[in-house]
Amino acid sequence: MQPTLLILAAGMASRYGSMKQTEGFGPSGETIMDYSIYDAIRAGFGKVVFIIRKDFAESFKASFEPKLAGKIKTEYVYQEMDSYLNGLQVPEDRTKPWGTGHAVLCAKEVVKEPFAVINADDYYGVDAFVKAAGFLNNACNEKHYAIIGYELDRTLSDHGSVSRGVCQVDENNKLVSIKERTKIYKENGVITYEDEGGKHAVSSDSSVSMNFWGFHQNMFERTEKLFHEFVKANTENIKAEFFIPIIAEDFMETQGGHISVIPTSSQWFGVTYKEDAPVVKASVDKLVADEVYPASLWQ
Repeated sequence: MQPTLLILAAGMASRYGSMKQTEGFGPSGETIMDYSIYDAIRAGFGKVVFIIRKDFAESFKASFEPKLAGKIKTEYVYQEMDSYLNGLQVPEDRTKPWGTGHAVLCAKEVVKEPFAVINADDYYGVDAFVKAAGFLNNACNEKHYAIIGYELDRTLSDHGSVSRGVCQVDENNKLVSIKERTKIYKENGVITYEDEGGKHAVSSDSSVSMNFWGFHQNMFERTEKLFHEFVKANTENIKAEFFIPIIAEDFMETQGGHISVIPTSSQWFGVTYKEDAPVVKASVDKLVADEVYPASLWQ
């Protein structure tokens, strides 16, 4: 059974200011997602599941269906505010989506095999997909998940703060903990993150999550329970988000599971801010010039 690729593409793109998921960066108008899907197909993934919002489903499908037909199976899942609440109420003033963990949960009915999770607007690299497929095909099980680890210094934006899951890793490349740091940036040459307690320095070679996970399909049942607990606990906190690291921490702490951190040599790049776009385009152009990708992916 071939693994599935789950792409989180329901983001509101609030910081970027447009529908960055479908913006073209490649020579033939390819999106960052196109390169991820192309790499996934080459690595042996058999299906791609897009997590999107209903309000842009029509234009999204019109963009991807023609070029992917016959190359990989596709499914579409909608992340809506009331998805998987199962009787619970959306807090009256809440407008923010529930977060990445909830987005993954929304794929429960269509993912029945080991699967990888990625963001729509991040470029992960060929090596990362090869390693993810290897893990999902050969090592993934009910007690063993994985995450692709990137060096923090290679994942920052020059144009503002970013959100990263900072990993603590043991000598066997097992994840000890992962903490979502929602405001990381470089200040006077020092990588810093901010939280309620102020500013803190963090090592430039820290292993960080760029939301490239490898999961067994058994994770959905537990995730649904966790999400319900989260919603009940955060009725007053209308900006609280149910991040994937919450699922990972629970898996390790209460389910007896372990998560391998798989290092990659791939260079990450992505679009958090509009000002990042020229850098991303230049990076893609170089990959095409170096013949990592053809000038037109889908011809």
